[in-house]
Amino acid sequence: MSKAGDLTPGQYRDLAEFRRQIRRFLHFSEATAKEHGIEARQHQLLLAVHGLPEGANPTIREIASRLFIQHHSAVELVNRLELAGAIVRRPGARDRREVWVRLTPAGRAILRKLALAHRTELERSGPELAQSLNSVLRHSRRAMAS
Repeated sequence: MSKAGDLTPGQYRDLAEFRRQIRRFLHFSEATAKEHGIEARQHQLLLAVHGLPEGANPTIREIASRLFIQHHSAVELVNRLELAGAIVRRPGARDRREVWVRLTPAGRAILRKLALAHRTELERSGPELAQSLNSVLRHSRRAMAS
């Protein structure tokens, strides 16, 4: 039995398992990026740029926002990826003072390999991740109903 405003031992177990499943996937992602010669954050930047929603511009500000990092950290990531030949900077389409980031063919090739590996891993481990999330949500709905 839990106190009002607290969780049950089962809810804590569900949250711990969900966090473990997330961390397992992130560990896979970090190791896979390293195997392909880039940092995990660099992989995230490539994916963020290539996977932007329609209408979003690939600016440093937008990238920083999507990665939940400071502007200067995004600039450093862009600098390293540009030196590696994975991205290029171009003036914005409407505002030439704005700088847009684009993947090069080499950057797209790296991202494609990483995306395929991640999709395969999600096909393998995704059901467990989804099951742990469903357990957390099921307990949450029960708690709200009582």
